[in-house]
Amino acid sequence: MILKALRNSPSPPRPSASLLARFILVPLVDCPVFDGRWVPLNSLMLASAKIIGAGLATIGIAGSGVGVGLVFGALILATARNPSLRGQFFSYGVLGFALVEALALFALMMSFLLLYGT
Repeated sequence: MILKALRNSPSPPRPSASLLARFILVPLVDCPVFDGRWVPLNSLMLASAKIIGAGLATIGIAGSGVGVGLVFGALILATARNPSLRGQFFSYGVLGFALVEALALFALMMSFLLLYGT
């Protein structure tokens, strides 16, 4: 089926031999994104690298969840050991929560920049 579709697809433009070394053209037959057009291989590699990079950048959000759990777990332990300093511990806990969440927002921002940036 793929060979039949390749035979029926329009032929790609013929660049010069020096351009062909830098700009390889590949056929995409049943791809809904590119709709069976001839697309340059380097643009496919760039698109896939953007998606992989954005996925890797979102790992920081999972780390933020762990960090929030550690901050509030330490807050509960500190309050259980010394209940008279509950207000001071709570202010430190809120500060730690804000710093950890800021790192998560930075990770999310980087993933969006990688995905939608030029």
